[in-house]
Amino acid sequence: MPHKNTSDQILETARDLLASEGLAAVSFDAIARRLGCTKQAVLYWYPSKHNLLAAMFLPWLEAEAETAIQSVSGTTRRDEAVEAFVRAIAGFHFEDLERFRMMYLLPQTLKQSAKASHGAALLDRIHPVTDRMYGALADRLDGNAKDVRQEALAIHSAVLGLLLMFGLADSVRDPLKHNASEMVSALIASLRST
Repeated sequence: MPHKNTSDQILETARDLLASEGLAAVSFDAIARRLGCTKQAVLYWYPSKHNLLAAMFLPWLEAEAETAIQSVSGTTRRDEAVEAFVRAIAGFHFEDLERFRMMYLLPQTLKQSAKASHGAALLDRIHPVTDRMYGALADRLDGNAKDVRQEALAIHSAVLGLLLMFGLADSVRDPLKHNASEMVSALIASLRST
């Protein structure tokens, strides 16, 4: 097995910390301790927490997009594509709600100065990924290109909203009255064409 480079080791350690101890445990000091190196060595590769989080986030977004694209690839009807897309996105994120919180909630808590200084570069890497994901669903929806593209974005946003409820309830250890499967099915039913 090839030796992992330092950058990969840092990311793997950050993901392990996230999985085992939660988002609060992901710090440069904790990563350095686990790797047996200095905090400065970690900062060399990832000079800010924003850089580290972005490096963790992008592969997850790519995996989410690939899951969504694969889910609709064999569909031919609108409702079939919508159901496959919603179930795939929901399943991907319910598999790891901590990862979901990291992907979709944490960026909202970053200081504005961090967002401004790194936002444009990150968006340049995010847009092609989301473009592919929304395009795959939009190709199976009915209507003009602009409308189906907006509909694909709205469907993804609706799934993320549902996941947000479960992600927040899970983080405070207060389960929702309805289970995830029921809520996903209800969302799909509401998105069916009339």
